[in-house]
Amino acid sequence: MSQTNHRFISRLTRNTLALILAGGRGSRLKHLTAWRSKPAVPFGGKFRIVDFPLSNCINSGIRRIGVLTQYKAHSLILHIQKGWGFLRGEFGEFVELWPAQQRVAETAWYAGTADAVFQNLDIIRNHNPDYILVLAGDHIYKMDYGTMIAYHVETGADMTVGCLAVDASRARDLGVMAVDSDHRVKSFDEKPENPQTIPGMPDQCLASMGIYVFNRDFLFEQLRKDAETPGSTHDFGKDIIPAVIKLYRVMAYTFRDPKSGEQAYWRDVGTLDAFWEANLELIGVTPPLNLYDDSWPIWTYQEQLPPAKFVFDDEDRRGMAVDSMVSGGCIISGATVRHSLLFSNVRVNSYAYVEDSVVLPDVDIGRNCRIRHAVIDRYCQIPEGTLVGQDPEADRRAGFYVSDGGVTLVTPEMLEQNAYHIR
Repeated sequence: MSQTNHRFISRLTRNTLALILAGGRGSRLKHLTAWRSKPAVPFGGKFRIVDFPLSNCINSGIRRIGVLTQYKAHSLILHIQKGWGFLRGEFGEFVELWPAQQRVAETAWYAGTADAVFQNLDIIRNHNPDYILVLAGDHIYKMDYGTMIAYHVETGADMTVGCLAVDASRARDLGVMAVDSDHRVKSFDEKPENPQTIPGMPDQCLASMGIYVFNRDFLFEQLRKDAETPGSTHDFGKDIIPAVIKLYRVMAYTFRDPKSGEQAYWRDVGTLDAFWEANLELIGVTPPLNLYDDSWPIWTYQEQLPPAKFVFDDEDRRGMAVDSMVSGGCIISGATVRHSLLFSNVRVNSYAYVEDSVVLPDVDIGRNCRIRHAVIDRYCQIPEGTLVGQDPEADRRAGFYVSDGGVTLVTPEMLEQNAYHIR
């Protein structure tokens, strides 16, 4: 890319306001979202899901960001206040929290994704951007939004939708579109029962990533129309996009790896099985998502923790972790951890064995525990000798949740422990 194009994109990103929709509950994650919103769920050993779209904005040169919150947002708000306060307001840079605050009517909480933006039109107007980038706050990926915004401008679009090809079996949970030879969107169905496949690819669908670029005035006009439409659910995928594709220029931007040109990494970690799988992908020799990439760092709130420690080296009591990621503050004390991801401040005590598991922060695993194929929620104190993931029926009898894919979830409430931590 030429220097002129770099400058062109830089100008566009400076004139863009990013809005991260982070108010969703994420009910398909079951008990993991009982006390936190989905964007606040920990991911990747030290991050939270919302850190990925936030980091993409910063790395793309977009430094005016609003985070729209609603459902059980306190842990999300604390995380953003602690980890995302480094931008300089005097330079016009910010990460602002926009909670549902009844700006339109006294009883009006955010009723849908489009309504969430509509209720903040006065704030958006005050910031006076040329372009508005709307982002889902609950997906895992690394993406340069600058190239998408440039594509939006170069194609003369009123709206641009970020998209990628997904297996047809997964498309029922996403927005599915069809495009013409110029990549103009011709149809759009939100979470269809029978998703339309890509011509010539019967097992693939073109799905929305929940990423939209709008021209400012066009967005304002469409949100006002939608707010006045009887029966609308006030959702971008269900209402806004289907209403505009026939009358306006709505383009599809295909998300590809900038180096290889192949399909880029993107994960919707909306189910327990997908969450477990995406976390364990990270520990591979060549993971599909590289967290060690200095050119595109993922930023987060960094706790001040000591290094991970592995103690005891007896034949039957050796502190060790193999094919695993172990975060700061962890102590593996005479226990064995295999093919697992341990978040910060996890303690695994003597003679315990952990395999194929994702252990969230501040967990204590007692002596002689056997844990496999599991997700252990934050603050769990696993009693000595507990078996998890050995027998699904035994897990269910113990009050644990077992997913369709056989992943066992354990939370403090299931262990009848203190449920009043901020997570």
